[in-house]
Amino acid sequence: MNRFERFKEAGNPMFNDNKFKLGIFGPNVNNSCAMTLADTTFTPNFETNVRIAKMMENAGYECIVPVARWRGFGGASNFNGTCMETFTWAAAMAAVTEKIYLFTTSHVPTVHPIAAAKMISTIDDISKGRIGLNTVVGWFPPEMKMFNGTKMDHATGYRYVNEWMEIVLKLWSEQYFDYEGEFFTIKDGWQSPKPSQSPRPVLISAGTSPAGRDYAARFTDFNFGFTESIDYAKEWTKSIKKYAWEEYKRQINTFTTSFVVCRPTEKEAWDFYDYYVREQGDWEAGNIIADMFGIESGSNSKEFLVQARENFMAGWAGWPLVGTPEQVTEKIIELSDTGLSGSLISFLDYEEEMPYFNETVLPMLEQAGYRKLVEEALVTSK
Repeated sequence: MNRFERFKEAGNPMFNDNKFKLGIFGPNVNNSCAMTLADTTFTPNFETNVRIAKMMENAGYECIVPVARWRGFGGASNFNGTCMETFTWAAAMAAVTEKIYLFTTSHVPTVHPIAAAKMISTIDDISKGRIGLNTVVGWFPPEMKMFNGTKMDHATGYRYVNEWMEIVLKLWSEQYFDYEGEFFTIKDGWQSPKPSQSPRPVLISAGTSPAGRDYAARFTDFNFGFTESIDYAKEWTKSIKKYAWEEYKRQINTFTTSFVVCRPTEKEAWDFYDYYVREQGDWEAGNIIADMFGIESGSNSKEFLVQARENFMAGWAGWPLVGTPEQVTEKIIELSDTGLSGSLISFLDYEEEMPYFNETVLPMLEQAGYRKLVEEALVTSK
């Protein structure tokens, strides 16, 4: 039985029978994914996150992925400057949810692998096997300066995260070990308890540069990235699966991110988009991020970043799901048909907008054969 089959047999939501998985991105940070000054009821606090998670569980979503942030990006909104730390967020959410799979996001230079591995195992127990790990090298220089004085260059960062993950996996699977690397030296490494999940917690990583893809192919279960175009998504998915198998004899899936503006008419959807992006957008923050991301991350083409500047404003460069329920459904099906396993979606106002999406789009996705309704879609991890 291969790794993916073991996840599925254990009842892991990330490997259920839904052809296209759905989660949300960034409910733990102010503005979530929208760089805007538009009015919203969304607040990145515990109470709001619990209400959103319960709504998701009732609708059959698979996962939630928080954003790891240590300071804001500036602009009038100081985008993402208010942020709940992701390990403690995941532990708290694990205690008040039952079915949805939770991730913690770790900027690996900010936490030692021994501490991270132990925290994941603790949350694994609290959640009864519903915690996964999203690893990020750390690309925002002002944040990295807060921790170690500088941001590692791209190649060094990925050598570091490879060692970091090797140690985490040893702690989860071995009794005692020594480790001598470029960045870490460990004597008699040991951890108890170990995660209960079979074969281990789900691993994801955001990075589609050559180094990022190699890391994902070597260690993770999902490579997370932006959809530059439908053709790009097809080629990215095909190439990373081929690379992972040829280089490491491993399976891997791909996940993307999208933002949703779903309204009864196309005009209403685009009018609202114009309001929160073009009229009320925090263009100062958006321009800072779009410019820096192209320089610092190494993951996407300059052409994409120029074309996607508005998409950064609307939803962290996500794929636009804007229109009527029928149009949004068609766009999700188009994403799924590229081979993507799913998407993290975002709304300007989760509590105001998600119910309409759930009531209109999800039944159409079931009718088209891409998802099952909640009674069959919700699977409790064993």
